[in-house]
Amino acid sequence: MSEPTTTFSIEVTSTDARCPSGDAVGEENLAEGRIPVLSCEGICIRGEIARLAANMVAKEEPYSRACHGELFAVPHSAIARWVKNAGKVVLIDGCFLRCHGRILENLIDERKLRQFDALSIYKKYTEFFDVDAVPEAERQEIARQVANKVLAALAEEEAFPQDG
Repeated sequence: MSEPTTTFSIEVTSTDARCPSGDAVGEENLAEGRIPVLSCEGICIRGEIARLAANMVAKEEPYSRACHGELFAVPHSAIARWVKNAGKVVLIDGCFLRCHGRILENLIDERKLRQFDALSIYKKYTEFFDVDAVPEAERQEIARQVANKVLAALAEEEAFPQDG
């Protein structure tokens, strides 16, 4: 078996298109100094819990949800500019694969990135892939637990900042 390469690239077809609502939100969040929250968007239960948790975190001050699609594929967008210029970026990945984290580490300053692995917080459902294998109320409850842990960790970081 061959060793994996340390990096690889994906070509993305360029676009001049802009999302008007994305640009408005990006400009507003940049001006207000809001902290972008991104998440795994995987189709499995782990991605769904991470997505739900990110939505919950983003409803709290000073956070707001960011669009990974614009960040990854529309580098001239206001959303991309907001995320790249933010003082801190929060990411909730769905599992140990860290798909979004591995991408973001190459797009923004790694020191600004606060990464969380949702699965390591709730430690369940590893036997399932399908989102519907876990009832919606239970998904919401687990996502709330993840969001609360993330918010607590971020609050602790604010209370006891690290130098450097």
